[in-house]
Amino acid sequence: MPFYFFKKTLLCFFLLSFNSLQAQMQPLINEPVDISPEFRNFANTYFLADSLQSFDANKIAGNIKWQRNRYTRRMAFDNELAAFRPDKGFVFPEAEYEVNPELPFSIEFVSPRALRLRVKTGMNMTAETDSLMLVKEPATDKSWKHSKIKGGHQYASAAGSVTILEYPWRIEVRDANGKLLTSTNHNTDNEGTYTPVVPFSFMQRSTDLSKSFAASFTLSAGEKIFGCGESFSRLDKRGQKIVQWTDDANGVQNPTMYKPIPFFMSSNGYGMFMHTSTPITCDIGASFNAVNTIMVGDDELDLFIFIGSPKEILNEYTNLTGKSPMPPLWSFGLWMSRITYSSETEVRDISAKLRQNRIPSDVIHLDVGWFETDWRTDYKFSTSRFKDAGKMIADLKNDGHRISLWQLPYFVPKNRLYPEIMSKGLFVRDAKGNSPYEDAVLDFSNPAAVQWYQNQLDTLLRMGVSAIKVDFGEAAPAYGLYHSGKTGFYEHNLYPIRYNKAVAEITKKITGDNIIWARAAWAGSQRYPVHWGGDAENSSNAMLATLRGGLSFGLSGFSFWSHDIGGFVQQTPEELYRRWTPFGFLSSHTRSHGTPPKEPWLFTKSFLDEYRLSAEMKYKLMPYIYAQAKHCSENGLPMVRALFVEYPDDPGAWMIEDEYMFGSDILVAPFFDDGVYERNVYLPKGKWINYQSGEVLNSGWNRIKGGKMAAAILVRDGAAIPHIKLAQSTKEMDWKNIEWVVYSADNKTATGLICLPDDNVLHPVSVTANKLQSDPFNGTVKWMIHSYNRNK
Repeated sequence: MPFYFFKKTLLCFFLLSFNSLQAQMQPLINEPVDISPEFRNFANTYFLADSLQSFDANKIAGNIKWQRNRYTRRMAFDNELAAFRPDKGFVFPEAEYEVNPELPFSIEFVSPRALRLRVKTGMNMTAETDSLMLVKEPATDKSWKHSKIKGGHQYASAAGSVTILEYPWRIEVRDANGKLLTSTNHNTDNEGTYTPVVPFSFMQRSTDLSKSFAASFTLSAGEKIFGCGESFSRLDKRGQKIVQWTDDANGVQNPTMYKPIPFFMSSNGYGMFMHTSTPITCDIGASFNAVNTIMVGDDELDLFIFIGSPKEILNEYTNLTGKSPMPPLWSFGLWMSRITYSSETEVRDISAKLRQNRIPSDVIHLDVGWFETDWRTDYKFSTSRFKDAGKMIADLKNDGHRISLWQLPYFVPKNRLYPEIMSKGLFVRDAKGNSPYEDAVLDFSNPAAVQWYQNQLDTLLRMGVSAIKVDFGEAAPAYGLYHSGKTGFYEHNLYPIRYNKAVAEITKKITGDNIIWARAAWAGSQRYPVHWGGDAENSSNAMLATLRGGLSFGLSGFSFWSHDIGGFVQQTPEELYRRWTPFGFLSSHTRSHGTPPKEPWLFTKSFLDEYRLSAEMKYKLMPYIYAQAKHCSENGLPMVRALFVEYPDDPGAWMIEDEYMFGSDILVAPFFDDGVYERNVYLPKGKWINYQSGEVLNSGWNRIKGGKMAAAILVRDGAAIPHIKLAQSTKEMDWKNIEWVVYSADNKTATGLICLPDDNVLHPVSVTANKLQSDPFNGTVKWMIHSYNRNK
């Protein structure tokens, strides 16, 4: 193993222990790696970006001079602060080691709206390979024009400009109107505060001389930051410290994340993607309100910056890292589950009861109980409890129910597959070559391990299984040694995307469908839908946190997302289940799952009726959902999206974290207070029509009561929403008969989108005076058009 990666292993172990002690906890194996304390360590050496020493305007590359500093104590009247102070260094021989080194940086323009900033801290001997996070290495965009300006250089495109200043060394990003969006932070910028601020810099550790980067950028007054993955904390990340380390969050009400994504966007009109798999800590104005410090574990910075509106930024980011392909139609239906169905008799009974109770549904998920021994993943159905699994799968599929199966990539010593995994060396190793855990953790950086794993799934998929639940994946050993030649410092965060990719590719190969059901993710995982929100608690707080997580996830490049309706951990209280149900059905993918009972007929009749009504609503809306999904897939947009994505010019929309747009035309405001079935709802500009009552409402704050479904559901004035006749599964839907419902307060022209599964092409549609302006299918589809009747 390269000595460099061994040092990173030791560093990672140190950080895990250090951060745990910082939190006054015993070190835990799953403790997220927060590297920020290393940027405030008095023993380390800091190099602050100081001045531009050389620059080639044609290559857009040059050298930065870095000022050596120490972190020193400063005391005044029994109060101590810390500050950076220039340091002459104590190196020998002096002629061999630079006190203030000059090191290379470069900028590449990859589109009129996107640039790539690369900064090195020394010699890099590792060969550059294809990145798992990128679809491909981006091409160079030639539209940016250079001009020499006083004290620096400027490059401009139709979307904005980038200025490189000589002293203080600085990079400024502006929009097309010249508005400053953000700039790097130089140490001289912080002379007006006593608060210690980490400027644009890198740090060298005293423990092993390894380096990590701090990319510090300015934050404007009132600026908001969004994204960073499926973060369950407040939607606006300004003032928060976000640790980007994949973790089994064990819930949705703590700072850790199943799906950290190293990307964010700003209300100021820019976004950033940290192209690294090392630990990242984003101090987004938490330590000092005016500075966003991105601390990456890597010894070089590879940062993409995007300019534009939220939609433009998401499109640019997903052009680089990939857009979510369209999942199959059936996946948008209801997935019925619990932990767990354990026998063929039970599964057949659930299928029958779904039909008897007229609950439209498409998938029955079998969680941890389909093996002979619960949880012991050996990829074989229990022979004692499943008489003929293949026939069961075929029979249910004929009735419109597909089967999804749970599994995980960790193998306990009692698993029949454990000896084979160990003997073939398919596991992640420790420094001695053994397994670091009692379990064997499959090493997805090893092509042989991927092939072995896919062979296990191949048998199940050929049997007729439609989807594989890609559970766990957050526990890749932080100090493990991987087949790639790297340690967990680099591989831990890549583990989810390698895992997602392995399952998605074999599923696509055998079934032709783009579908998995995954919990963990990293940048690029959106190419392998679908992901769900993990193990939410059964409470109203957890319900709201789940929505915040989903909105943040959607603002991180993921189009499709789901969550366990009613929460996972304990038996769901009926009252909570009632309020969570419309939220669940008005998400791209819908699953009832968790501690039993989850089946609606095991609750009161009134709840069963309401649950059925929400299910029927989604199935009738399937043409709208499918078309919106297609639009999201093509543009990198989320189905469950923050209001400001659709309404970026509405200041109020940027403040809302407890409502969402379901596609472009439907606004959903769930009820989050126990036992309360009305709430204040913020409506963006324009008029809105209550989906349940037909009442026309104006923009701004409105007090809205729920109807037969426990949520406030509004439709944009001027929207034409395609519906389809109710069917009990998507298999039975008649796509030759589409009903357009026009939501218009003044009979003006309404617009909508349509995409038929067989055609799979998105078509815009306009309706005026209850007449279709043009028929995209030339008479092969029968259209019914009517205006929404509030008295219906």
